[in-house]
Amino acid sequence: MSGSEPTYSGLRRRRGTEKTTLKQVAEAAGVSAITVSRALNTPDRVNNETRSRVLDAVEQLGYVPNLVAGSLASANSRFIAVIVPSLANAVFIEVIKGLQDTFEASGYQILLGNTDYDQQREHQLVRAFLGWSCSALVIAGLRHSNACQRLLENWNKPVMEVMELGNGLDLNVGLDHYEAGRCMARHLVERNYRSVVYVGACMNRDYRAGMRFEGHKQILSEAGLDAPLIELDQLGSLKAGATGLDAVLDQYPRADAIQFANDDLATGALLHAQRLGLTVPKDIAVAGFNGLPLGQHVTPRLTTIQSPRETMGRLAAEQILKRLGRQPIAKSQHNVGFELIVGEST
Repeated sequence: MSGSEPTYSGLRRRRGTEKTTLKQVAEAAGVSAITVSRALNTPDRVNNETRSRVLDAVEQLGYVPNLVAGSLASANSRFIAVIVPSLANAVFIEVIKGLQDTFEASGYQILLGNTDYDQQREHQLVRAFLGWSCSALVIAGLRHSNACQRLLENWNKPVMEVMELGNGLDLNVGLDHYEAGRCMARHLVERNYRSVVYVGACMNRDYRAGMRFEGHKQILSEAGLDAPLIELDQLGSLKAGATGLDAVLDQYPRADAIQFANDDLATGALLHAQRLGLTVPKDIAVAGFNGLPLGQHVTPRLTTIQSPRETMGRLAAEQILKRLGRQPIAKSQHNVGFELIVGEST
């Protein structure tokens, strides 16, 4: 964000009370409403300077054009948008299942978008889905680009943020990632591991892994221990986990435990340790996060933190359906918690 860009900090307080109109965009751009419509729908009919002013006004005001034509323009659809960071990760597939099963039982279908952990792509998906008059939106995480934040702030329909816990836009169902990192680090310290490395991947994109590292680091600091970090340049995979183990052995040869940012990395490290002739946990302990079935079907079984992902999806969908049905919602935020699963890997 440039230093001159407005923060729009007041938008959060009035979310849902008003919707930016075409007329407001026209006034901000200093043009007619017809010119705004042309700039958005037939841009070749508008000169570059005018079109630029219109697009700047659209961006700053968080205007979402309604793409549903004719008599349907004022109606809600029976679609609910769901935007997640990955469709290759079983974590999000389980959340989607909980959402889909619950929504379909009430006659709604989901429109699914995948951001690949890219905030610009997330913004594009949000703009597209909101323009098609979805009845509600479910989105992973609480951090969005400024432009995406403005769109969501100005939208007057339910927004559910999932996967993490915090002060959100509207509705929120998730878990405390900072506390999850603390929990696993506490377990390792209690097992008398004293040289513990955290291995994450692309944490500027997968920032929830960074939140767990901060919790991990705090517990180690309280125990008087260093908290070295290795960050890989590829997202979680078995191959990346093997790379992470090699990096730890090379950079921290006295390390006696590793907390990996997810189970894919941790399981890849376990399998690689066997190839290297290392005994887990005697030579080095390995822990993960997510509680994926894969980690419970290797030897030794992986110590991990399990989050109730399908339950999270169901609860998020139930809250949205209550809002759509104008039923009272006791609280806007729900903590689904997590469980430490202790396997033989630590």
